[in-house]
Amino acid sequence: MNCTPEAAYKAWMDSKTHGAMIGGDAKIAAKVGGKFSIWDGAVTGDTLELDPKKHKIVQSWRYDYDDWPETEPSKITIEFVPYRKDQCKLRFWQSGIPEKYADEIAKGWQDYYWKPMREYFK
Repeated sequence: MNCTPEAAYKAWMDSKTHGAMIGGDAKIAAKVGGKFSIWDGAVTGDTLELDPKKHKIVQSWRYDYDDWPETEPSKITIEFVPYRKDQCKLRFWQSGIPEKYADEIAKGWQDYYWKPMREYFK
């Protein structure tokens, strides 16, 4: 992405910037233990770990599918790592997704996050 790791990290954890970046609403309590809600509650979770020096974010994450138990969120880990001058790469892991949604969620990350983020930071 055409931004520093710091800029990407801050954008992810700031409600206004996160919403502008993905083209939707976002409410994020930017602290460990803080809750977040994206797209009017379609995606919800909690921030489990923040490491500003490593630009690393770990969150519980759940999409509001009717049969995805609210008590069994997935876990995402995001790291924004330096690449070239004023650029960064995104490292992303997600575990605990119900298998029947894995392909749809992987496509959703591409369509609703990674593409819009690259466009936002052009």
